[in-house]
Amino acid sequence: MGLQFSGRITNLPFELALYIQRWLHVLLPDCLMVGRSVLGGLGNISSGSLRTSLDCAWNNFLSQQQQQQQRTFIQMRTVLKVVDNSGAKKVMCIQAKKGKKGARLGDTIVASVKEAHPNGKVKKGEVVYGVVVRAAMQRGRCDGSEVRFDDNAVVLLDKQGQPRGTRVFGPVPHELRKKKHLKILTLAEHIA
Repeated sequence: MGLQFSGRITNLPFELALYIQRWLHVLLPDCLMVGRSVLGGLGNISSGSLRTSLDCAWNNFLSQQQQQQQRTFIQMRTVLKVVDNSGAKKVMCIQAKKGKKGARLGDTIVASVKEAHPNGKVKKGEVVYGVVVRAAMQRGRCDGSEVRFDDNAVVLLDKQGQPRGTRVFGPVPHELRKKKHLKILTLAEHIA
């Protein structure tokens, strides 16, 4: 539903009113009242209510930008949670394999162990390989849906590409099947 002019705008130039109309239509779908033109009575409303609408639009735009900035690739220095019983708690990504700028679901990374259990197989400071099994960045699926998790998580691998742990905690996406990580899928509690 597009916005309509329902009268002559007397206080603003036409180009400025059209520019404001486009931005309000893009940024303010929640703030608009249904059945009423925002710019129809612009000559009758005060500059304070227009300023309030523009402030609301700007705040909506900034919140969308912040959400996009929070959900990015897993890149260098990203801290990930380890969701297997290999002994590590948290790792920090050193590099995404295959020369990509970042890693997504199912990609292999090189990481450094930042926190570890005292009696685990993996020690603090060790450089390990891992597969990203949960990522906060959304990923589209073939059926049109999108999958996104609350945290960034990884399962540690050995040099042959097999999991170092014997259990995998939490949900893992079925996209790992395409990346040939079937052993992780068999160890997982829940496949999302």
